Amino acid sequence: MTECSRYLAEAAGLLSAIEASGLEAAAAACIECIDRGGTIFFCGNGGSAADSQHFAAELVGRFRKERRPLRALALTENCASITAIANDYSYEEVFSRQLQALGRAGDMLVAISTSGSSPSVLRALETARTMEMGTVAFTGLRGMHFAALADAAVVAPAEESGHVQEVLLAVGHALCSAIEAACGARP
Repeated sequence: MTECSRYLAEAAGLLSAIEASGLEAAAAACIECIDRGGTIFFCGNGGSAADSQHFAAELVGRFRKERRPLRALALTENCASITAIANDYSYEEVFSRQLQALGRAGDMLVAISTSGSSPSVLRALETARTMEMGTVAFTGLRGMHFAALADAAVVAPAEESGHVQEVLLAVGHALCSAIEAACGARP
């Protein structure tokens, strides 16, 4: 077996080991948020920042079918806000400050952290809970404490960052698919 084949086999095994109950709970909460006219916010750092933008784009644009745009925003998109907040306050506040300005009770935050220990993402999760927003955590095995802070969580059954990120990308696509299927045709 080549290294490429071995790696892909590991990734496939991890995907098949995902616990669906956390993902189903996250999807149900996000669908309810959209049905009430709320917004789903996404945040994360590094690769998780890119995933945040990717998932928000799938909902605002389209994922698998033509449908109306859905309310979603990645808090990683506005580099002027991020750098101003980091400069004037601290990097830990870059997502929470945006949530305070843009979010409202009943909205959702999907917080993504491979390790579960990113201070800016943890702070956003705390802020969302204080604001009475629903919360979802996407993380890996090292982030069990992070997962416990959210209303719903999906934990990739891996510690290696690359594998956690691969699983969470598939999980995010599954979340987008469920939201789109439930909300896309509704006015």
